[in-house]
Amino acid sequence: MDLQLKGLKAIVTGGTKGIGLAIAQTLAKEGAAVAICSRDTHAAGQTAASLSALSGTEALGAGVDVADGAALKQWVEDIAKQWGGLDIVVANVSALSISNDLESWRKQFETDMLGTVNLVDAAMPYLEASKAGSIVAISSVSGREVDFAAGPYGTFKAALVHYVQGLAYQLAPKGIRANTVSPGNVYFKGGVWDWIETNNPTLYAEALALNPTKRMATPQEIANAVAFIASPVASFVSGTNLVVDGALTRGVQL
Repeated sequence: MDLQLKGLKAIVTGGTKGIGLAIAQTLAKEGAAVAICSRDTHAAGQTAASLSALSGTEALGAGVDVADGAALKQWVEDIAKQWGGLDIVVANVSALSISNDLESWRKQFETDMLGTVNLVDAAMPYLEASKAGSIVAISSVSGREVDFAAGPYGTFKAALVHYVQGLAYQLAPKGIRANTVSPGNVYFKGGVWDWIETNNPTLYAEALALNPTKRMATPQEIANAVAFIASPVASFVSGTNLVVDGALTRGVQL
């Protein structure tokens, strides 16, 4: 299926590893120009170069901390001006804060919640001018269910779904779609579940046993869902929380 992404311009925050990298690679392979950011400037530059080599499309990388609202907004504006617009924004970065101390609450709020709000606000003038304006935020099944990540992580992942669904309703008359994708447990080398497998094998085994597929997702499986829902092919899909969890969660999503 042609996702009709060729020639579109996309931003992916946190695009140097894991889910973010897979999303950036998938969009680039489909013909979109992709800009990524990371707190690691060197990694962002290297990844952008690899994206260009992979797809032949333009890719840009910059060192940006999404918790720094002013820096994030400036980066979005710089990209949009360089490219003459934006069509897709993917808010992917998470603080991954599961502790219940105040600092964890602050980090999760500033990174996940405000990082998404500031990204959307900065991109809005350009999305309004696009014929394929699309917003995707990466939430989590922890926003749907009370699990080991209840607390700041689960709370703000749930808040993202509410925020984005509100955007979908408000922006529909302008032709801008807004959706969330909620992954289940995702395994990749260097990721959180790789760390848990080594450092907390009991928790890892318990998490693995909960999924009837007896495995965790790959970043590519999440990226495939994001690429579809961000694309013009999903032109009538807005206000949806797309759960990609291999039937991990059993609650009915109404």
